[in-house]
Amino acid sequence: MITSDEVLAQLDRAAKGFDFPDPEHGYYYAIDGRVHAFRDDKRWALVIELVGYNPRAGNVIDLLHCFGNCLTEGEPGYGHGDFLARVDNMHQLEDHAHSTRLRGGHPSVVVRGQALDVDGIEGEPLWDVFRRLVPEHRDLLLADDDELRHRLPADLPRILVLEQWWHREPDRHDQLPSQTETFQQLASVLATGDLDAYRPTHEPNTHWSNWPESGWL
Repeated sequence: MITSDEVLAQLDRAAKGFDFPDPEHGYYYAIDGRVHAFRDDKRWALVIELVGYNPRAGNVIDLLHCFGNCLTEGEPGYGHGDFLARVDNMHQLEDHAHSTRLRGGHPSVVVRGQALDVDGIEGEPLWDVFRRLVPEHRDLLLADDDELRHRLPADLPRILVLEQWWHREPDRHDQLPSQTETFQQLASVLATGDLDAYRPTHEPNTHWSNWPESGWL
């Protein structure tokens, strides 16, 4: 039997260990995100994607945070296989003198083999360029089904997808998932299978503009 307390306890442990998604992470300029909930009568899983530009990694990364009682490998949170680099031609985009700025010549952004035309000005911060890939090309940045399920049982049904959500109070870095409406309600959905348990009263705040301190480190 799945309980809400079980789900929230795992999410809280991850948050206390800095393994829970943070749209205001200092290493990532926030771009986009998505939540996927999976369950059956005995098993549950939650995958939270956050896409961001990480100058240290030199790429746009879709970071998969995987939770559940049936993970097929690794621990709850994220591991080495959960960092998905998306841009194929960073060397053509980065300015030689300032690697986080756009090179001149109006190069296309190649994402997973597809060349995308994006308006950009020479010297513009790359995170602003990459943010303009959304919403038109967001599915190229976010995980496909094989990527999404790489740590989940193949037969586990997906029951809910959130394209946006209220994550936490922006000024409450210490706020645990169990203290937020969104994750309380998601835990109830995972425990019961009742999709009506997700009834948010807060406006979504996962758009990058709500997290101005992302990427500050």
